[in-house]
Amino acid sequence: MKKVFLTFIIAFLFSTVQAQEKGKQTISVKGNCEMCKKRIEKAALDVKGVRSAEWSAEKQAIDLYINPKKTNTKEVEKAIAKAGHDTEHITAEDEAYQSLHSCCQYSR
Repeated sequence: MKKVFLTFIIAFLFSTVQAQEKGKQTISVKGNCEMCKKRIEKAALDVKGVRSAEWSAEKQAIDLYINPKKTNTKEVEKAIAKAGHDTEHITAEDEAYQSLHSCCQYSR
């Protein structure tokens, strides 16, 4: 009985990890500092269907877990660009970029 229970637990954990990997996406996003990180992650998390968001200044990219039934990367990129940060497919409006703090204004 213990073997059956243990096998069930392992199978459940494996399927959960696989399901999370299916929704994983990475998008290039320009930024500089911790203020950028907070702004970028908040913009992404405000999109319905984004489960988690982690931006890295070193990689200049954000790792996302999204529910593909509720959103897609294009919607997330739109939200991030609206916050003033260029993504790999969408350039932020000049007004949004200019409203960023001076330390957040990256090279365009």
